[in-house]
Amino acid sequence: MGSPGRNDPARMAGLVVPPSRRSPATSSPDDDVQQLARVAGSAVMADARAAFVEDDQVPHGLVRQPILASWKRSLQLKVAPNKLDLPGVAVDRSGSLLEAARPVIDDLAARMSIEPMSVILCDDSGVVLERRTGESGLEQHLDRVWLAPGFSYAERYVGTNGIGTALERGGPAHVFGHEHWVDSLGDLACAGAPIRHPMTGRVVGVLDLTCWRRDANPLMIATADMIARFVEQALREQAGRREILLLNEYLAACRRLHGPVLAVGDDVLMLNDRARELLDTADQAALVAAGTEALAGMRRTHLHVDLPSGVTARILARPTWVGETSGAGVLIVQLLEDAAPPRRRPREAPAAAAVGSGTAWSICSQSVDRSFLAGEWLVLTGEPGCGKQSLARATHQARTPAAHLRHLDAREFGPTWVSEVAEEFELDAGGTLILSHVDELPPGAASELAEVLEPVRESTDVERRPWVVMTAARVEPDSATAELVAVVPRTVEVPPLRHHPEDVPVLVRHVLARLSHGELTCSPEALRVLSRYRWPGNVTQLQDVMRRVLARRRSGVIGLPDLPAEVSTTTRRLLTPLEAIECDAIVNALREADGNRTQAARLLGVSRATMYRKVREYGIVTPGGRGGR
Repeated sequence: MGSPGRNDPARMAGLVVPPSRRSPATSSPDDDVQQLARVAGSAVMADARAAFVEDDQVPHGLVRQPILASWKRSLQLKVAPNKLDLPGVAVDRSGSLLEAARPVIDDLAARMSIEPMSVILCDDSGVVLERRTGESGLEQHLDRVWLAPGFSYAERYVGTNGIGTALERGGPAHVFGHEHWVDSLGDLACAGAPIRHPMTGRVVGVLDLTCWRRDANPLMIATADMIARFVEQALREQAGRREILLLNEYLAACRRLHGPVLAVGDDVLMLNDRARELLDTADQAALVAAGTEALAGMRRTHLHVDLPSGVTARILARPTWVGETSGAGVLIVQLLEDAAPPRRRPREAPAAAAVGSGTAWSICSQSVDRSFLAGEWLVLTGEPGCGKQSLARATHQARTPAAHLRHLDAREFGPTWVSEVAEEFELDAGGTLILSHVDELPPGAASELAEVLEPVRESTDVERRPWVVMTAARVEPDSATAELVAVVPRTVEVPPLRHHPEDVPVLVRHVLARLSHGELTCSPEALRVLSRYRWPGNVTQLQDVMRRVLARRRSGVIGLPDLPAEVSTTTRRLLTPLEAIECDAIVNALREADGNRTQAARLLGVSRATMYRKVREYGIVTPGGRGGR
């Protein structure tokens, strides 16, 4: 990588020297900024913030508008002004942002080795990735206020500060003294500048300069912004090399082949004319999803994919083998013209649902299997990502692996969607039809679909009647979807992953075996952390987390440092299924009561003391993240 040092890093070092260390012959202080720092450090500003906390009012003109706006956000987020309570997370030491920024920060830190200034790099959630501090006293103070690697300085945790406020504004921000929301930051001054990805424009991090308030530098914010631009240049060089390699392989494949070719990268998708001609949008999306998963294994892979259009595609996935990047490469597609294999009647066989053996999951999968054997249509309800469609597919594969399986997603609803469902019933023989997300159908379409399904369900021709499974997040009693599901005799609720956490280890092993081809395993410590996490995104989120782990580690054993931050923030013990359901009820009541624990206790019909005890026992963070009354 071309070092950002070529952009004259000496200029950076000259800009960040505090005024007290400069010669009057080389620079002059900015009187306005110095006055601002003095006011921000005064008791008047501290009193103004305290008054704002009490009644949301401050004297006109005393507080800068960006700071006042941030104070309002801090108040809405219920951030405590008199204490810090930050989540500790695992830091990704191999990410592209830190890789690009490290030479810039190394060069700068070497020139600031004795200065009372700290250079801090954070990711897009405010988590500190790297910190370099020239003065030991300042470094010790930053440790006391947890402005250190592994802690997030997002506004939702710390309120107004240079890092979190820069992220919220999407632009540079400087915060002096008691402009900080939290009392313990009143002796500091900080300036943060967002770092944007040069290809996508998305904010990927923040470069922050922090010093003592008395050393506040008029050029701090300009310097932070300039250093952020150097990091962006390094990111551009980094991304450019990867994309050039991907482009070259894609063009070479297009020249050699006459069929569909796709190139898939982190922020890149290219299709040749043949792919656009032969594949509709749904087929393209299915190929990209399957191909990205295959490319994550960083080895040549052949796979077959049943596309939404009903065609089977054979894919050769060829990774580009670029650094630590995964999921980037070329997909060479061949559409198979062979006729579908003949279907046969359901045979008696052991039920095989999607991966999992916990009590809640086993009861659910057995219910689905009984419905299949009885030829009974059903509705699967449950939270997004909990495995509704996977459960239906697994039951079909276990019972009739050679039969026709068709999936229609109501999220892709269009003028012909209902007629496509009707056409499925004109096929030669049974099979399985999955209609997903039916709760998202327009009211008129739900009624029209009910009219199509009713006569088929009552048909006595069992041989030709498919097994129909509809999926929905939830069905409101008075909604148009209620009329639709009334056509189906049975509803089965699929439990969220947090209600059968004993299945997390086996799910992790299954996903890793599929994505890494057995070259990656998970340590017992990491499995314990993953099992304690509540997985709000359910199995879909678990799969996404494992893909992100694979982006950093291809083989060996996954340890705690390899896990993403989101799964390492919880310290709560493993809950039993009954406790998980109880915990959900408390969280929902607290949300309905806007965090007021007394009101939530009344909603649940329990005492306030019981509510407080349960909140502490389960480690529940009330809305706003700070606890309620």
